[in-house]
Amino acid sequence: MSRTPAPTPPRLSRNAVIVGGVLVFHGAALWALQSGLVRQVVEIVVPVEMLAQTVEPPRPKEPPPPPPAPVKQPVAKTRLPTPPPAPRPVAIADPTPTANAPTGVTTPQPPAPPLAEPVAVAAAPVAPPAAPPAPPKIVPPSSDANYLNNPKPAYPRMSRSLGEQGTVQVLVYVGADGNAQKVEIKKSSGYDRLDQAALAAIAHWRFVPGKRDGVPEAAFVIVPMPFSLN
Repeated sequence: MSRTPAPTPPRLSRNAVIVGGVLVFHGAALWALQSGLVRQVVEIVVPVEMLAQTVEPPRPKEPPPPPPAPVKQPVAKTRLPTPPPAPRPVAIADPTPTANAPTGVTTPQPPAPPLAEPVAVAAAPVAPPAAPPAPPKIVPPSSDANYLNNPKPAYPRMSRSLGEQGTVQVLVYVGADGNAQKVEIKKSSGYDRLDQAALAAIAHWRFVPGKRDGVPEAAFVIVPMPFSLN
């Protein structure tokens, strides 16, 4: 009996092999992502790159600075002493007389002019210093003139009954027209009734105005006003 040959398996085409390889690669890649192999590879590769970036080659050493140039010290110049000037030749008179000069005869010298006598210069008269101006003549106001007819203040009855007495000094500002423009107590008598009676009377008095070099002017005057029971 003749044996029948075994059937040969069908050959895979090239395209089928490529497609199968791509599927296998993708599957392996998915499996690697799921299992963390790719992450480990990335973690290993990244530090290597970072180390490669951070490590820098050593810088070349800079040459040392050149030494400073030496400073030239100024050289002091010594001055040589100047030689003394050469002596000048002195003319020596010739003792031998000349042919025309007479021997033994001296020529008379003209007489010297008389000295002028010093003339006394009269000093200019010095003017005496100017006398200071005379102070102005000031006359204070007055109330003693008889033609003024100034009445004395009335003695308060209460003061009489109580025995009050004393002297009031009233300060009066008299205008240039002779009227009392202001009155006030300069010194009290010790009793208000007597002080007010003096102020009321003197406020209506007439005065001779004060004068400066004969010209009337306003001025102050103190008027004493006594109150006495005797």
